[in-house]
Amino acid sequence: MEMICLVADLQELKATPDRPANGVVLEAKLDRGRGPVATVLVQNGTLRAGDNFVVGNVYGKVRAMFDDRGAQLEEAPPSTPVEILGMEGLPQAGDQFVVVADRDKARGISGYREQKAREATLAKSSRVSLEGLAEQLKTAGTKELNIILKADVGGSVEVLSDLLAKLSNDKVRLKVLRSGVGAITETDVLLASASNAIIIGFNVRPERKAQELAEQEKVDIRLHSIIYELQDEIKRAMSGLLEPTIKENYQGRAEVRDTFRIPKVGTVAGCYVQDGIIKRDSEVRLLRDNVVMFKGKVGSLRRFKEDASEVRNGMECGISISNYGDIKVGDVIEAFVTERIAAEVIA
Repeated sequence: MEMICLVADLQELKATPDRPANGVVLEAKLDRGRGPVATVLVQNGTLRAGDNFVVGNVYGKVRAMFDDRGAQLEEAPPSTPVEILGMEGLPQAGDQFVVVADRDKARGISGYREQKAREATLAKSSRVSLEGLAEQLKTAGTKELNIILKADVGGSVEVLSDLLAKLSNDKVRLKVLRSGVGAITETDVLLASASNAIIIGFNVRPERKAQELAEQEKVDIRLHSIIYELQDEIKRAMSGLLEPTIKENYQGRAEVRDTFRIPKVGTVAGCYVQDGIIKRDSEVRLLRDNVVMFKGKVGSLRRFKEDASEVRNGMECGISISNYGDIKVGDVIEAFVTERIAAEVIA
């Protein structure tokens, strides 16, 4: 507070109370009983009940004003934060708030701004260039996670959109198809179904019909109230889009010293374990003159006619390979195990 007062004194920051008000939207939300509600900081002039205004692409008339304690106000002088009712739509946090002379002028300005915003969106989405095509080809191997984001207030939408944008990297790109304030609707579910997207709700719930439609269309809806839990879940979802890394761990090798043909079993190799360990559940490859002849799994592992779970270095055993019988003296059976490691998307 002292620093704010000092800066205001040094820069001689002043406002004129007897002019039409202007300010900035701090927060906006949809209230079930009151409709669109915006928290506005009056920066200049005095805002009065009944004033017509334009805020971003939205217009309206101040139907009621409330202070930070919920008390109703008739006017708000400069540097006063107030909650206002009476908007025709929901503005965005950061939009400029300006009082105008009458409702027709407010409607005209709002319509013009909305048209320009729509034209800018269409131009951005339809513009094609060689540079853009080259970029698409270059990133063709990049996985994309489509998201529809709904939150309780505009500030949460803005923060979460920035967070999701920062999580994108060269492996997985997050794309917010739609973001908005309010409950998850049937329209959101239909868009998610058509675009293979997931729906994230932050401090909001899906409508009953939307929930039923999501179950029918098998659309994934994730509801959160803590931003860090949401961040962790998105990271896990991004990892799931990538193919896991297959890592091979060497276990041991055994030399074939004799072969036996056993009815109903097939060829069994009498082996000497030269290195490591051979396990009953090992994967194996058969090497002949260091050339891989076959790759499969251990069919049976025995030691002195008894089934063994593992045979260690320096011991003799009998090994059969599932679905393979062409084993010869001098071959080497190499045992290994593979594990799937989830791909990391966040360093």
